[in-house]
Amino acid sequence: MFPPSTYATRRDRLRKDLGSGLIVIPGNNEAPMNYRANTYHFRQDSNFLYFFGLDQPGLAAVLDVDANEDTIFGDELTMEDVVWTGPQPTIAEQAAQVGVAKTLPFNELGDFVKKALAQKRPVHFTPPYRHDNMILLSEMFGQPVAKLKENASEVLIRAIVAQRSHKSAEEIVEMEKAVNISGAMHVAVMRAAAAGKKEAELAGIAAGIATGMGGALSYGIILSINGQVLHNHHHYNTLQSGQLLLGDHGAETAMHYAGDLTRTCPVDKKFTDRQRDIYNIVLDAEVSAIESLRPGLAYRDVHLAAARRMAEGLKSLGLMQGDLDEAVAQGAHALFFPHGLGHMIGLDVHDMEDLGEDFVGYSGEVQRSTQFGTAYLRLGRALEPGFVLTVEPGLYFIPELIDQWQAEGKFTDFINYSALKNWRTFGGIRTEDNVLVTETGHQVLGKPVPKTVAEVEALRGMR
Repeated sequence: MFPPSTYATRRDRLRKDLGSGLIVIPGNNEAPMNYRANTYHFRQDSNFLYFFGLDQPGLAAVLDVDANEDTIFGDELTMEDVVWTGPQPTIAEQAAQVGVAKTLPFNELGDFVKKALAQKRPVHFTPPYRHDNMILLSEMFGQPVAKLKENASEVLIRAIVAQRSHKSAEEIVEMEKAVNISGAMHVAVMRAAAAGKKEAELAGIAAGIATGMGGALSYGIILSINGQVLHNHHHYNTLQSGQLLLGDHGAETAMHYAGDLTRTCPVDKKFTDRQRDIYNIVLDAEVSAIESLRPGLAYRDVHLAAARRMAEGLKSLGLMQGDLDEAVAQGAHALFFPHGLGHMIGLDVHDMEDLGEDFVGYSGEVQRSTQFGTAYLRLGRALEPGFVLTVEPGLYFIPELIDQWQAEGKFTDFINYSALKNWRTFGGIRTEDNVLVTETGHQVLGKPVPKTVAEVEALRGMR
């Protein structure tokens, strides 16, 4: 937990940005897996964490902008609770740790909000993403659940995004921790990978390190020999000689700041010539993109430059052809690179995605593309100091997509479909790091994780 002044300062800025009214920020509750007492791992709402810092279920908070007063709503433990959980600080004691003086029982939240509504005061809330909070807000505001997202406060959303987008020095310390745990996960997996091992064994190593180093997973582990499946969370396969292993996994710290790294390595000790060629194209695009980062640069332009650079590499291998500037402009590169170059990261691995991706990643000057591939770019806006983002180019050979585009006769001036016949089982390669935009340029977060061919092969040779 940060000092109380951190949370108080954040709330003061939010009140100033809103100007008047009430701001309602529900925390998260326990979510049952299969019955009430057997729950999923608890994860507090990130907006609640950012402004109130308390990491336990059953809480909600209200900022009264006009009265300059904050209230935390929650219930004290009963003796029956204490038997199972042990003694815990009171709600008032916890509230004091984050600079809040006023607490009330949770069941008074509804009347508190309804009173403000009856007085015709503006009451702001963000789009809810959990169904228990949807029901809570629906009852308090007298709105159908289906209408809550569209009736959420845009002014509140924009104020939160404006504040949370810029990471403070103390947040960067947490994010460095998260990246270093994530890096340890990747190094262990790359060392342990070998023909005959199951993906599940390696996923277990990664998850164990996240827990063992005091964190947790920041998202579901992607670890697969089928790297061409972008979000492949299945770990059923056995590694075989000649294959590639793509790992996209990260940890979050005890304070829930996230890391998100990707590395790709050969199942064997060394890359084949073909694997090395594609790997170096991706790595070159990633390094070039990182080196270009600076305030004022639109990340959409970085994405398109990476696409152009990888298209040039594919042309050198005979897989693309023709005018590459036109190929990228028309979206032909997306056959091999069908996702965005990166996204904001912080308390969420896709930071603030619950508030709306376009609020976070786009602006009046930079609008989201509708073109396949580039449409999936989560961050396109001009970069600012304090932004932390991922840089994650990749090249993939997706048989189903190749077949569809070839059958439709798409981009035959730019794609050599005949040459692609020999690449259908290649899989995919992605490399990813987390980068802070500074006043003068950028800083790659965390200790370096092996990613050049020589570094990866040296690590593979240590197993």
